[in-house]
Amino acid sequence: MLLGSTSGRWLLPLRRCLPLRRNVSLENSARRVAVDRVLSEFRCISGEDGVSLGEAVRQQHGKDESVHRCRPPDVVVFPRCVEEVSALARVCHNHNLPIIPFGTGTGLEGGVGAVKGGVCFSLRNMDQILDLHPEDFDVTVEPGVTRKALNAYLRDTGLWFPVDPGADASLCGMAATSASGTNAVRYGTMRENVMNLEVVLADGTIIHTAGKGRRPRKTAAGYNLTNLFVGSEGTLGIITKTTLRLYGIPEAMVSAVCSFPSVQAAVDSTVQILQAGVPIARIEFLDDVMIDACNRFSSLSYPVSPTLFLEFHGSERSLEEQVSTTEEITQSNEGSDFQWARDAETRNRLWKARHDAWYAAQALRPGCKAYSTDVCVPLSRLPQIIVETKEDLIGSRLTGPIAGHVGDGNFHCLMVVDPSDPDELHRVHLFTERLARRALAMDGTCTGEHGVGLGKRALLCEEMGPLAIQVMQGLKDALDPKKLMNPEKILQQGEL
Repeated sequence: MLLGSTSGRWLLPLRRCLPLRRNVSLENSARRVAVDRVLSEFRCISGEDGVSLGEAVRQQHGKDESVHRCRPPDVVVFPRCVEEVSALARVCHNHNLPIIPFGTGTGLEGGVGAVKGGVCFSLRNMDQILDLHPEDFDVTVEPGVTRKALNAYLRDTGLWFPVDPGADASLCGMAATSASGTNAVRYGTMRENVMNLEVVLADGTIIHTAGKGRRPRKTAAGYNLTNLFVGSEGTLGIITKTTLRLYGIPEAMVSAVCSFPSVQAAVDSTVQILQAGVPIARIEFLDDVMIDACNRFSSLSYPVSPTLFLEFHGSERSLEEQVSTTEEITQSNEGSDFQWARDAETRNRLWKARHDAWYAAQALRPGCKAYSTDVCVPLSRLPQIIVETKEDLIGSRLTGPIAGHVGDGNFHCLMVVDPSDPDELHRVHLFTERLARRALAMDGTCTGEHGVGLGKRALLCEEMGPLAIQVMQGLKDALDPKKLMNPEKILQQGEL
């Protein structure tokens, strides 16, 4: 009797699962039939070379730099202009095929995985820099243009685009994820630096979020559609052009490194520097584990203790004042003497070491994989959360050097994990959830710059609350009623 009841308890959930599996199988079969039916239409729009069914190409476009497994699309298309993007989207819309935009694949939250199969729009062939207005400090670019390519193009104009997430990411992809990076404390994130967007909606409609050709430095006209699409991660439309703010290249730049006896001392210095009105360009924090990894990987010799990397921009005279004020503040918090990087070559080597932190962390455990997670809290809570996080890492027996954009209260744990060890993977998963909830408990956010993607959908619900999620759902339904745009990202399926 006992055996019979136990067996019944196992069979009941199995019976419930069978119809779901049948539905998924039928959905997959119907999608494959739809893909076969539209291939000739895709080829008519983008040419033979603009459509790929190759396994290697589909695998390449099914994964980013995150730990999420590869979810390859059924087909990859390579449009050459916005008209082709629109025509391809219209075909997908008519045949109910999911659409997944793809830039350079440098995201960190699984944002490009084709969870429901469908069509990946690889935008690399749309790589033109358009409408540069140096006198107005703005430029319009297509989605295949990367951050480094734009700055190389601007080199002789005396202008640059300062938002620097580390990776040489697509600028439209950076807009889609609301990227930022080391310069955000002075120049802001993508959200502050995008002036207008051209977007193709799920049904192929082309819109301009601030009006076609508009590029005023500020506006109070209507709803802020531009910032609706910045950070939308491809779930509302495909960004095919972005108009960006540019800045004058500073007359002079100087970088410095300063070590501290504690996390508290480093963060106190940061807060006091900002309170003193020093227009610091970059102020980056590395904990003792991270600076040790960078020393080994980049052949540096900095003290193994909590460390700030700083950079100052301005005229020669203004730099003297900035540096003098900053040195007084750091020394009052028991900071070391500054180690200077004044010439461009030394500065570039210093910041390359910071940007190579990912590889430096991974080198701590050869053969393992690196996974980065980020949170952001009010500045005053930063020492507490970093100390508690380091204690959690030790207690969880995990390797996770910490690096952060300390001027924004944003930091990253660069987890180094053995992908073949299920127990360690589970501990990493539990740790990252605790870290995010720790940030939420301190009035912060579960992600400062990586985005939500697949990995932080449940945490987004906790952060925003049900009413705000309902508003997001309503916006999604209005712009993408068939739920074709990058399915299952940001909002969980149950909410859609």
